[in-house]
Amino acid sequence: MAKNVAAPDKPVAPKARKTSKTYGLKPSQRAAPVAKSPKTKADKQRVAGVVLERLKAEYPDAHCELDHTNAFELLCATILSAQCTDVRVNMVTPQLFKAYPTADALRIAKLEDVEEIVRTTGFYRAKAKSLVGMANRLVDLHGGNVPRTIAELVPLPGVGRKTANVILGNAFDINEGIVVDTHVQRLSRRMGLTREPDPIGIEKKLMPLFPRQDWALLSHLLIWHGRRTCFARKPECGRCVVADACPSAGVAE
Repeated sequence: MAKNVAAPDKPVAPKARKTSKTYGLKPSQRAAPVAKSPKTKADKQRVAGVVLERLKAEYPDAHCELDHTNAFELLCATILSAQCTDVRVNMVTPQLFKAYPTADALRIAKLEDVEEIVRTTGFYRAKAKSLVGMANRLVDLHGGNVPRTIAELVPLPGVGRKTANVILGNAFDINEGIVVDTHVQRLSRRMGLTREPDPIGIEKKLMPLFPRQDWALLSHLLIWHGRRTCFARKPECGRCVVADACPSAGVAE
């Protein structure tokens, strides 16, 4: 009589790697892997120190490239900058700010009028709705003024943590966090400072590596470097000022 043979155990799927919560933000685009990441926090801090010092020297005029004269204008411009270049936003905002210079003016705007102004920035219907909704919330909850905390900014329509950090750091000189856009995502991973796949996780890894007073400036430095040298498809490592400290320098992508 044949013996009962136990069925082989079913293969157990490996557990997915835990990553930081995104709090409603979309995961970042997959960045090119680095050749060799710094292994310890001390190693990463040394790379971070080199990056900060050299980029400060390379881009002494680094600043937010969204044109604005006050916190309200910056908030509107940042909402429009989603999936759009700063150059395009700056072409649109003069007309927007002239028509609606305050939250009181924007809140009573006709949605179709705002849509027509911001049409070329992409996703114009959603952006127009966010702008008018944001203005309504500013007037209803904050007397028409832009608040100065992440907790008050994030609930506004069209605003997430990245936008809140932009406003705090550039309009109020408050370093509450680090703005993590696509350039900061790409460069911080290429430089081996983090392997986190999402903006919130990247921000949490970067904050302990850099002095708090430089958090807002750091974002501008990385953005400027990403736009001028460390391009997404073909980084120009041969003329990069941090190439000798970057583990991805010269690595084919």
